[in-house]
Amino acid sequence: MAQQSSETLVGAVVLAVAIGFLGYAVSRAGAGESTRGGYELIARFDRVNGVSVGSDVRLSGVKIGAVSRIGLDPATYLARVTLNLDAKIKVPEDSVAKITSDGLLGGAYVGIEPGGSPDLLKSGGEIAQTQSPVDLLTLFSSAASSQSSSSAPKPAGEDTNQGGPP
Repeated sequence: MAQQSSETLVGAVVLAVAIGFLGYAVSRAGAGESTRGGYELIARFDRVNGVSVGSDVRLSGVKIGAVSRIGLDPATYLARVTLNLDAKIKVPEDSVAKITSDGLLGGAYVGIEPGGSPDLLKSGGEIAQTQSPVDLLTLFSSAASSQSSSSAPKPAGEDTNQGGPP
């Protein structure tokens, strides 16, 4: 009987801890987001590899918002990314939006490089200049193929001296 009541007590403690974690997670969801009540900007990219809804939007490495929607523009076949930014941060209209990796194994985020224009983008405006992420696999494979073709031995009998003295 004592063993059964101790098992019940341990089960109750585990359940209470699980409910506590759930309550903490729910209360922290969205905490630290200064983008509520902010404004939206649009950016169009060739590719959005690694970026998803909820990814950071950063300016000078500081989070100023989050990606709120990603879709495909059927007219241009570009990825249309909606950015929800902090209302206190105003972005010049000649700014550049770049998809940048957080590291080799990390995710990606949208980085904004501010321009110098005195005119600022308004809610619903579009960042015209964008840069898609670099595809590292393609970059490595092209570097490897160019390295192997430049170091390939010349066929026997082929003149490697193109018109110079012997």
